[in-house]
Amino acid sequence: MKTATITIHNPTGLHARPARLFVDTAKKFRASIRVQHGSKEANAKSMISLLKLGVEQGADIQITAEGEDEAAALEALVALVTSGLGEDGASVASAPAAPVATAPAPRLAEPGARVIRGLPAAPGLAVGPIWQWRAAPALQPDPTFRSLGEEQAALTTALAEARRQIEQMAARVSRAGAADEAAIFAAHLEILHDPELLSMVEGRIGQGSSASVAWHDVMEQQAESLAALDDPLLAARAADIRDVSRLVLRLLLGVASEGPQLPDHAVILVADDLSPSDTATLDRQRILGFCTAKGTPTAHAAILARALGLPAVVGAGPAILELANGTPAILDGEQGLLHVEPAETTLQAARLAQEERQRSLQAARQAAHQPAVTLDGHRVEVAANIGAVAEAAQAREAGAEAIGLLRTEFLFLQRTQAPSVEEQAAVYGEVLDAMQGRVVIIRTLDVGGDKPLPYLTQPAESNPFLGVRGIRLCLQQPELLRRQLTAILQAAARGPLRVMFPMIATVEEWRQARALLDEVRVDIGGPAIEAGMMIEVPAAALMADIFAAEVDFFSIGTNDLTQYTLAVDRQHAELAALADGLHPAVLRLIAHTVEAAHRAGKWVGVCGELGADPQAIPILLGLGVDELSVNTPAVPTVKALIRRLEFRRCRQLAQQALACETADAVRTLSAALAASPDSEQTHEQVRPLS
Repeated sequence: MKTATITIHNPTGLHARPARLFVDTAKKFRASIRVQHGSKEANAKSMISLLKLGVEQGADIQITAEGEDEAAALEALVALVTSGLGEDGASVASAPAAPVATAPAPRLAEPGARVIRGLPAAPGLAVGPIWQWRAAPALQPDPTFRSLGEEQAALTTALAEARRQIEQMAARVSRAGAADEAAIFAAHLEILHDPELLSMVEGRIGQGSSASVAWHDVMEQQAESLAALDDPLLAARAADIRDVSRLVLRLLLGVASEGPQLPDHAVILVADDLSPSDTATLDRQRILGFCTAKGTPTAHAAILARALGLPAVVGAGPAILELANGTPAILDGEQGLLHVEPAETTLQAARLAQEERQRSLQAARQAAHQPAVTLDGHRVEVAANIGAVAEAAQAREAGAEAIGLLRTEFLFLQRTQAPSVEEQAAVYGEVLDAMQGRVVIIRTLDVGGDKPLPYLTQPAESNPFLGVRGIRLCLQQPELLRRQLTAILQAAARGPLRVMFPMIATVEEWRQARALLDEVRVDIGGPAIEAGMMIEVPAAALMADIFAAEVDFFSIGTNDLTQYTLAVDRQHAELAALADGLHPAVLRLIAHTVEAAHRAGKWVGVCGELGADPQAIPILLGLGVDELSVNTPAVPTVKALIRRLEFRRCRQLAQQALACETADAVRTLSAALAASPDSEQTHEQVRPLS
């Protein structure tokens, strides 16, 4: 018997997808594997059993393996957990990047208007009549027991058909461009393969229960166990259990699909709640958006709505269930509002805003390969952030003028040993090939206490964001960094690339990293390439004038810079809203960095989420940022928004923003910005990617 104790670092603990990966790995081994958390114990090959442990971020679990391949099983599971269980530290609740609005949003609030407030779940504006989806009465299992063989056969047939239908739903979501979100249904499939669950159902059948009664009772018991957990995200997975349960029960009873009976025109769907399968099968030609009385933005229905581009508001309360069919409404997914019976002027404004948004999005896509130049002639480079080889071609097709950030962690995580120089060089070369001569900026490995590598010995850290991560880890493991730099220099023969070091806080760190790059270049006879650094630590921003004399460029990581400046964990459920990159303190650090860089003739990019924030873009331009690197879907619309701006007005706005006291005040200023018809001669700017 082999045992190991390990800490779960995933931001949301062992929720459905990491649990599925854990279970999939455990099933590869013949050994019996158990997981203990506190006083609870689970079968590691049963996802439901694992979920019921209620493991949250920072919790310790004990893994015990017993059997002929116990050592290999334990080693693989420990490596899987330490590598992040398939996640890179980002919260699963976060919304995928939505297209940036290319026109100002309308003011919809009116005195005396009836507005129901819920939680914003998926951005977008829907205008149309309300249609209530009255859920069908709960299915009642048939207690008739025919014979053991017939009941077992009925269960087998129903499970097979359920798997087929779930695979169809996953394929539909993938075709809509949401392959990651389609993984939700992989977790549903795992439920249907859960050995502990199936064993309990078959045991009930063996004791004389009908297949439908056995299935219903066991699944409801599992759902209730999950719903009782203190962790709201894990408790929300009870909805997934019930979703799968209802599908199989319907098949066992021979009941037709329970989808909504819709009128012959498009509607805003109102429901008590929606399951993932409900959401995935909604007819997007007839459903404009949905509003639910229950639910949270972290539920799978909300995640799917965001991925499918369906405006959604959740948690709006039971009052919405009293609204009559046909009631005119406006659903505002960005603000989390349902406007009931709005005035005709408000309806007209909303419809005009929708039409303008669609025209703007279409125009942005058509002009995606044109440069982003303001009305008065100031050009800004728009690049893409990517984290996989396949994303490079997508970025190029979306109009990205470069890769402003290639996250290389995908090469190092989820494996038991570091990638070879040859493997890395091949991957970097593929990205360069896909970009067809456009610049690719490769960030060296950015992992640490929050994203540990299983093949490196790292002590546990109570505060990994202030620990050994980024360049600190790589300088402690110089051979790891040396191999990566060797691969980068080898790949440089296939296209223009630059290297960027993350989490630099001191001049000593920068000089050590740069010296190693120069040493490797001499050793292998590699080409000279530009080297820059991330500005993510306030100390680096404040010392930008010193760094600027030595670096070739800066790239500001606004996510971490905001977090460190405001002392707010951006993944903290209660404090995340305070981590606003438009806080004047953050803007002053950005301004200081840009000024220092330009004095030295160097360019500055922004590669954090702020670069795609429509209220931040004019301010960043006004501060002098030369490049915005954003998620691929946002590239066309970021470029389109820049073309609507006037650089002169952006500079004025930026100076006003620096004098503000709060982030809210800055956003109010930005929202009021209107492009001026005037123009003026602009100064020559550094061209970062030409």
